[in-house]
Amino acid sequence: MSAPVLKQAPLREHTRILGLGAYRPNVIVTNEDVCQWIDSSDEWIRQRTGIVTRHRAPADVSVIDMAEGAAREALAKAGIEASQLGAVIVSTVTHPYATPSAAASLADRLGATPAPAFDISAACAGYCYGIAQGDALVRSGAAEYVLVVGAEKLSDVIDNTERTISFLLGDGAGAVVIGPSDTPGIGPSVWGSDGSKWDAIGMTHSLLDVRELALAANKSGALSAEEAEVTDAAIWPTLRQDGQTVFRWAVWEMAKVAQQALDAAGITAEDLVAFVPHQANMRIIDEMVKKLKLPESVKVARDIAEAGNTSAASIPLATHRLLQENPELSGGLALQIGFGAGLVFGAQVIVLP
Repeated sequence: MSAPVLKQAPLREHTRILGLGAYRPNVIVTNEDVCQWIDSSDEWIRQRTGIVTRHRAPADVSVIDMAEGAAREALAKAGIEASQLGAVIVSTVTHPYATPSAAASLADRLGATPAPAFDISAACAGYCYGIAQGDALVRSGAAEYVLVVGAEKLSDVIDNTERTISFLLGDGAGAVVIGPSDTPGIGPSVWGSDGSKWDAIGMTHSLLDVRELALAANKSGALSAEEAEVTDAAIWPTLRQDGQTVFRWAVWEMAKVAQQALDAAGITAEDLVAFVPHQANMRIIDEMVKKLKLPESVKVARDIAEAGNTSAASIPLATHRLLQENPELSGGLALQIGFGAGLVFGAQVIVLP
């Protein structure tokens, strides 16, 4: 008697991004607004970061709301129904629940149930991580179409009075649909991490810290001298960064990763029509352009000027704006790279939808 033989899903050779969507909240925070909270100026912020404004969501707009807005546009542009999705992936660090996932709720709202749905926590590299996974799911035959969303409500996890990172940050969401293609549309992913710099970007408190501080206050009826320095508002975990460490790492190491992505895709900088880096800081973008020796013909995404740093949402938002302003780029090759807290990074060359 012969042994039973398992069936496996048929493999697909190629994938590409079929549709792109974006959601930008309607509250605009200017540098003048920021300077009400920190001792700075519009000129200093522009010179050091390139940021002029950032979008922030009102209290009644959630991460999932923004993800839904971006996803619906991506699905419409891809020309598919949510019921055709084989997976829903949301990259975010600002969904306010450890569980259940934002992706499961998003899938239900869109009508994608029972598609598998899960979140990715890879900060500013989260979108590129999602592209890597969506590409692999389609090529492996596990899904025909995959929705990948980068969505952040960073305004929920900032302290407007600190000046290491909060003044940089904005809210928003970007989404793409990945599906099968007759020709290559997503190059090999170059991704990884460097946990030796785990504390370069992170939260002021863990959830366990918050619980212990609250319990201490409840038991004693008053905070200790040390705990008294932490106000009720400050107990809430907010973001901080070691700016110099992150800047040096991004400038020196991420240009190498970007070059590796070009090499893995078998193309050169001259083949590109666009470069879409994570929108962390305009000076980082400018330095990466120099190190990669990009020709002037390559359009460089600089969405940070109007949107600020939106973490996992920054690359799809920047790509969306770039294509709106330069529709002739559609069908050309773009290098995208995300990098952030972890520290983590991911990069691919893609064909623009």
